[in-house]
Amino acid sequence: MRLEKCWFCSSTIYPGHGIQFVRNDAKIFRFCRSKCHKNFKMKRNPRKVKWTKAYRRLHGKDMTQDSTFEFERKRNRPERYDRNVTEMTLKAIKKIDKIRVTREAQHHKMRMKGNKAIEQEAAIKELENSINLVKAPAALQQGSEITLPKIKVKVSQSQDVGERMEE
Repeated sequence: MRLEKCWFCSSTIYPGHGIQFVRNDAKIFRFCRSKCHKNFKMKRNPRKVKWTKAYRRLHGKDMTQDSTFEFERKRNRPERYDRNVTEMTLKAIKKIDKIRVTREAQHHKMRMKGNKAIEQEAAIKELENSINLVKAPAALQQGSEITLPKIKVKVSQSQDVGERMEE
C-alpha cells in the first residue's frame, strides 16, 4: 500500500483518496482533499497558510530539524533481510521512538515556557476589570476606591527544611 503526501498541506493520502493534478510539463501534484486543491488553484503559498505543515515548520510550531525524522524517508529499493539485522532494527526503532517522544516533550515545554506569566497577568487584569462581580454590593457602596491586595509569597524548601531540623 503506497501512501502519498499532499503537495499543499503535507498530510498523508491513502489509496483511493484525494485528487491528482498533472501539469503540462508532466509534473504531478497530489492533494488530500478539495480544500488543498482549491488553494493550489488560487496560487496560494502553503508557507503562508496557517493550517499547513509548511507554515507550522517555518514558524517554529513543529519540530523541523530532528534527525529521527530521517528514518521515515521513503526507500523503494528491495533488500534481503537477515534475522539479526531485523532484530537490531526493531530495537533501534524502539530507541528512536523514545528519543522522538522526549524531544517532542522538550519542544512543547520550550514553546509553553512564558505562557504561565502571561496567563497570570491576564487573570489579574480580568479581576481588576470585574471586581464588582467579586465584592459584595454593600462593600462597593462603602468604599469609593476599590483596590486589589497584592500578595507575593516566596517559599524556598531549603529554608523550611533548615527550620524543621532546628526544632
